[in-house]
Amino acid sequence: MAYHRSRGVNSHLVRIFNTYGPRLHPSDGRVISNFMMQALRGQQLTVYGEGNQTRSFCYVDDLIEGILRLSRSTEHLPVNIGNPVEFTILECAQAVLEVTGSKSALRFEPLPQDDPTRRCPDITKARALLGWSPKSSPRRTAQVSGLLPRQGQHRRCTARAVSSGSSRNTFRMGPFG
Repeated sequence: MAYHRSRGVNSHLVRIFNTYGPRLHPSDGRVISNFMMQALRGQQLTVYGEGNQTRSFCYVDDLIEGILRLSRSTEHLPVNIGNPVEFTILECAQAVLEVTGSKSALRFEPLPQDDPTRRCPDITKARALLGWSPKSSPRRTAQVSGLLPRQGQHRRCTARAVSSGSSRNTFRMGPFG
């Protein structure tokens, strides 16, 4: 913003929220990849608190479209790009168990003090200024097909990451299974 004001640089500020999709790194520390790796390894899925805190997940294609629209706009103030549909962490963990077929149990740990109870973007500005909102169907996403890869697909694409522990392997997650 400072460069825009002082030097007239054409800049745009995007606030990115949780994103998932192809090439999601297995050890990036995000909730979906953490749960996926724990489930595929047969480990307990770590849920903090009671799992009632919420997160929203935006498919990467939707995110890119939002960023491109912002880059073509005259808006120079921050714009939130994300999916406003929320899921509890517990719902996410249960969805991962369902899609992977894992028999892993859930392990509840104390909620870290700095863990927000809610993360959900207000995309009102993106809708109004950019005509943008995520295209991924919230119902389909809620049914896991958009949130996680198909059952056979994730096993093929992540088998190397699970067995080798390599940090170079990635998930390949499609938008609608």
